[in-house]
Amino acid sequence: MASKSSIDYEAIPITALNCSFRKKLGLYLNPTNAVAADWRTVAEMMDFTYLEIKNFENREYPFEKVLKEWETRPEATVENLLSILKKAERKDVISDLKDMIDDDCRKYLERQQRKPVQVPVVDSCGPRTQEREGITLYDDPQGLTPETFDAFICYCKSDFQFVHEMIKELEQTKYNLKLCVFDRDVLPGTCVWTIASELIEKRCKRMVVVISDDYLDSDACDFQTKFALSLCPGTHSRRLIPVVYKTMEKPFPSILRFLTICDYTRPSTQVWFWTRLAKALSLP
Repeated sequence: MASKSSIDYEAIPITALNCSFRKKLGLYLNPTNAVAADWRTVAEMMDFTYLEIKNFENREYPFEKVLKEWETRPEATVENLLSILKKAERKDVISDLKDMIDDDCRKYLERQQRKPVQVPVVDSCGPRTQEREGITLYDDPQGLTPETFDAFICYCKSDFQFVHEMIKELEQTKYNLKLCVFDRDVLPGTCVWTIASELIEKRCKRMVVVISDDYLDSDACDFQTKFALSLCPGTHSRRLIPVVYKTMEKPFPSILRFLTICDYTRPSTQVWFWTRLAKALSLP
């Protein structure tokens, strides 16, 4: 069991903080306060834009929504939340809720320690571990050599033509990369959500996100993106690479705007597009 003084808050994602803490934190920050910093100040320090903050104002409990959106970002750790509250001069909040934070962190660490033992027992919504080893076209049926990939491609059906072009440029050229394309590589008859998470976390070094207006309406793409972001809390790894290949009418997704993108829509940079993307996917 981790003692309170030994907790490494930087290594603990904000998702470790439970509902009771979030509700209590909202009681401190949701009310408009002319003296102390309220949820708007904290949201701005979390790097939300003016328009995003104005949109949060329409919510009955705005800070709960802010926290839910922020937790998908790599920098969303308990340490960074505490740092933001300190900079906002809300040390009163930290002082009053410190015991709840430590308790949630301790429980999170205990769950992590038990995780290898629990996984086969609680994972009842999808296939067992050994069955997950036979999920792609070239998996070893005996599970001895599971198929691995350089990148998982997150896309919606309407963007499949560009995915075909990606296969041609990255797999069938000198780059010789191996992409995981769900409709091509995953065997039928498996649980979509379970298998997607298995591939993203354990089989693929990185994930390419094909951004388009239709992507923003896809539940599958939303799940895959947020799952990939959740795998590296507190770090700025190059695990996720956004790609834009056509002009968009809708705003670029806010949870990805902190990442550099590969933009195929700019004629002046198209000549470097595939080289940049291939290099990013080839890194260790």
